[in-house]
Amino acid sequence: MQVFDGHNDALLRIYLDRTPAAFEAFLHGGSNAHIDLPKAKAGGLAGGLFAIFPPSPMNGDMFDRMSADGYSLPLPEALAHPEGADATIAMASILFRLEAASKGGLTVCRTVAEIEAAMARGSFAAVLHIEGAEAIDPELRMLDVLFAAGLRSVGMVWSRPNHFAEGVPMRFPSSPDTGAGLHEPGRRLVKRCNELGILLDLSHLNEKGFWEVAELSDAPLVATHSNVHRICTVSRNLTDAQLDTIARSRGVVGLNFATAFLREDGRMDADTPLETMRRHLDALLERLGEDGVALGSDFDGATIPNAIGTAEGLPKLFDHLAAAGYGETLLEKIAFRNWLSVLERTWKA
Repeated sequence: MQVFDGHNDALLRIYLDRTPAAFEAFLHGGSNAHIDLPKAKAGGLAGGLFAIFPPSPMNGDMFDRMSADGYSLPLPEALAHPEGADATIAMASILFRLEAASKGGLTVCRTVAEIEAAMARGSFAAVLHIEGAEAIDPELRMLDVLFAAGLRSVGMVWSRPNHFAEGVPMRFPSSPDTGAGLHEPGRRLVKRCNELGILLDLSHLNEKGFWEVAELSDAPLVATHSNVHRICTVSRNLTDAQLDTIARSRGVVGLNFATAFLREDGRMDADTPLETMRRHLDALLERLGEDGVALGSDFDGATIPNAIGTAEGLPKLFDHLAAAGYGETLLEKIAFRNWLSVLERTWKA
């Protein structure tokens, strides 16, 4: 089963490591990362959105704090535009250098045809995505530059405010209704992304911002890595009303493997069974239908279930779903076809 994944943080991991070893390990293996090219090939991971996340200083270890019975992590302070731009350019450079060094093992793709061609020849199909748009100025000049470089997906916020919108804090239990909606530059960003055919990622955006994007955007609504709020009442997850709105737009939600967004207790705990993941998929299928559900693993950016471990373990999830009665056509839709469909209906380049 070939898999196209809606979210990974491999570029952030390599960027933060700041050694040639991390770069080489992505190409040739040998690290404890969730994703490298050998693990991807072994697990059928054929492509995905590569997130660029300008890191934010945190007070203490976030994952440790999300292992408690309840938590409310304060929103990190806003990141200055120059700092966000520097980090974004550095991680984009890592992706392009990986493409060059891979000797055909990885291809940066800008169209669905390029994704399909890369997957067909066994080259990892990588799509440039930003998670937190601090690199983009309020006048959106940097958006045009990044689009020309290959940017095809934008999450306007991570879980911190910026001049476009406000993100949700890491809070359990909590509604996603945690703050104000879009700022005026955010409304312009929605319109300009629609004009360029850039996918808008609603993951990390608070509920008021979600409803404004739903009203303003003429593209399918997409949350690349989010789960079902009525199962896990963390602020990052989507309510049934949000899921229904995504369904009406013929959009897609990618199942997030992060255990804090899967478990009923909201904890980052790798001892999370595949049944918990399937429960979210069942609920997503109920609200979105077979054409609206995909995967958004958050590999290299979260604690994921030990039952999967790394990209190499993806077949275990599909074996589990098949044993639970998921048919081959549905499994292919979840694995890659729904992503390619929504990208085809969103991108204009």
